[in-house]
Amino acid sequence: MRLRLLTLKALSWARSHYETLLISLAMLLLVGSLVKPQVMLKQEVHNFLLLADVSQSMNAQDLKLNNKTVSRMEYTQHLMKRIVETSSCGTYISLGAYSAENVALLFMPLEVCANYDEIMDSIAQLEWRMAWSGNSRITFGIKAAEGVLDYLDTPAKMLFFTDGDEAPKANGINKLDLSDVRIGKRVVFVGIGGKEAVPIPRYNANNKWVGYWGIDSKEEGGGGGNYADASKDDPDPVVASAEYDRYLSSQDVEHLQEVAKEINGQYIEGSDSDDFLAFVQKQKPAARILSIYSLTWIYYSLAFLCILGVYLPNLLRTGRPFKMPI
Repeated sequence: MRLRLLTLKALSWARSHYETLLISLAMLLLVGSLVKPQVMLKQEVHNFLLLADVSQSMNAQDLKLNNKTVSRMEYTQHLMKRIVETSSCGTYISLGAYSAENVALLFMPLEVCANYDEIMDSIAQLEWRMAWSGNSRITFGIKAAEGVLDYLDTPAKMLFFTDGDEAPKANGINKLDLSDVRIGKRVVFVGIGGKEAVPIPRYNANNKWVGYWGIDSKEEGGGGGNYADASKDDPDPVVASAEYDRYLSSQDVEHLQEVAKEINGQYIEGSDSDDFLAFVQKQKPAARILSIYSLTWIYYSLAFLCILGVYLPNLLRTGRPFKMPI
């Protein structure tokens, strides 16, 4: 009986002083939000390794963006940026470059929203002078990529942007056996380039256009030299002497599809379309990781509801949020 009376008195007091209680609670919630409350939750996330072919065939200009002809490298950068733009917070992105027979990881996975500017700027810096050698061997690159994916601290899906144009061309002698590749299901070849063969521009070490690659580069692996070594320009690198002497390049769809099938991976045509972006985002999440979620918004929301609760009764009774003096 005594407990019931105390309870009734407490409820009566609360009804009489509900405004004070709600304002006090709102203040406590706002003070609590200053410590930035957060919780750790395990969830499935996308973790994309965007791998760019930086061999010189990617300088070939056979694609269009906004009715302007652009190089395969520019098109690759555009698609990578679109993937970043359409990825939800919590997605992780890492960036790599492929040339010759190796893959270089440019940075470890970064959360896309917290590191948006850094990721976009890194993509914008991709160019052919990052290449350490002139040849291009896709099968060897897959082997190298396997080591890079193993090096990452969390599983990732690799999107390999390439035209598939190898130099020297793959054949039964120089083709690498990929039967033991374990990363196939984590690899998507993104085909870049047109189907019609076009000449490949050649630049000197200062990135100045000097002509086109000659047909002899097909067997020499695109010159095989170190692009960063200006001394080999002498003063400019050798170029095709005439139009018939130009080395022509196109996206080698058949080769990319063949390699994808061999390793149990996937191939998709790289295109500036909603279908391409939807394909990327529909990929199975690559990892389950602990993510930090901020609870600050919950504190703010509850504080707002408390303040609303102070004025809501008057608003319902009189249509005005405040009591007006008589």
